Amino acid sequence: MGSVELLVIAIGLSMDAFAVAICKGLSIKKMNYKYAIVIASLFGGFQSLMSLAGYLVGKQFEDYIVTVDHWIAFVLLLVIGVNMIKESKDVCDSSKDPFSIKKLILLAIATSIDALAVGVTLAFLRVDIALAVIVIGVVTFLLSFVGVKTGNLFGARFHKKAEVMGGIILIAMGFKILLEHLYIL
Repeated sequence: MGSVELLVIAIGLSMDAFAVAICKGLSIKKMNYKYAIVIASLFGGFQSLMSLAGYLVGKQFEDYIVTVDHWIAFVLLLVIGVNMIKESKDVCDSSKDPFSIKKLILLAIATSIDALAVGVTLAFLRVDIALAVIVIGVVTFLLSFVGVKTGNLFGARFHKKAEVMGGIILIAMGFKILLEHLYIL
């Protein structure tokens, strides 16, 4: 997997966090960069950690499923992508305390579950995990920061589009991996 594909996967994974960050930005009357940095750090950190955890789990089972790894990658990315598109219909939750650290950690975990599955996929594709974890974390951090700012400036109009776009990107990457391994490309 090349650096372009890795960047595309990182962007796709970041769309959940971006959409939630937009929702958090909606709850800020005046932009506070401290909150944006906290949100972006939590989301980027958990995306990185979950990707690494998935990779480590995937490496444990690599020898057993090497002949069907492309199918597993395809199915995981397809399911995650379809789920992201379905979740795009959800409404932003503007709770009374949008910056409760407990709620932010739960959101960071929830938005990074798909990174766990993608981490498993990365193990099968023999990706440089250090680079992948850094790229996924940095991209998620940046997009989450931008999401908070965007939510604060423009409101909820990008939330659904970000989720749908992230889902489409992951589905497309799943098909690309499958087709490469079936020697069609």
